[in-house]
Amino acid sequence: MPAINLSKALDQSHASRIFDLAEIPLRELNRALHNLTARSNETAWEVLNPKGSHSVAVGVDQPVTIDVRGSVGYYCGGMNDGSAITVHGSAGPGVGENMMSGSITVKGDASQYAGATGRGGLLVIEGNASSRCGISMKGIDIVVHGNIGHMSAFMAQSGNLVVLGDAGDALGDSIYEARLFVRGKVESLGADCIAKEMRPEHLDLLQGLLDRAGVTGVKAAEFKRYGSARTLYNFNIDNADAY
Repeated sequence: MPAINLSKALDQSHASRIFDLAEIPLRELNRALHNLTARSNETAWEVLNPKGSHSVAVGVDQPVTIDVRGSVGYYCGGMNDGSAITVHGSAGPGVGENMMSGSITVKGDASQYAGATGRGGLLVIEGNASSRCGISMKGIDIVVHGNIGHMSAFMAQSGNLVVLGDAGDALGDSIYEARLFVRGKVESLGADCIAKEMRPEHLDLLQGLLDRAGVTGVKAAEFKRYGSARTLYNFNIDNADAY
């Protein structure tokens, strides 16, 4: 295989804002994205032939759009802080992990712990999500058009998880103050997670999330809300043996 002139290829891709990962190493893509500043005029990026690459477009901190034309591996869009990333395929474990702001849209399915520890922004999964979706979420909003797997929203601290389909076992186990909205059935609830009243403010919040996620033909009133019973917050003599 002939050697690639990386500087030339990078300059050409930089000018056209297109990176073909079949020709240019992933490291060069992420380096170019990390070099963006508030004065950069390159606001639209396209990534070709990701072929399941890991850590695509991680740590972007500028308000650019990034279209990834294919499926990705681990941690796509991790630590995103302001960019709008669209994966035109499926995503491996940890998509949007520790996201701060901006948005990530996955047109296909997502593997385990999508949006884990996310602190802000919007993650939209147009297919299904696997287990532990939204684990330890800390302010992120997650909208899943399909189903989610077991142990989702485990130790979820704040933010909103919206599921148009069904939820697996132990939803919201050890949850703090995150809000969970599920349209379908829930296999089982985890420790300290209970069904809660859907008040007008929750309907308004949920409708806004559905609108932002591009969901049509679905009403907020079709969902049930789940959250913390708050029984794990304080010492209970019945649980003394656990301390």
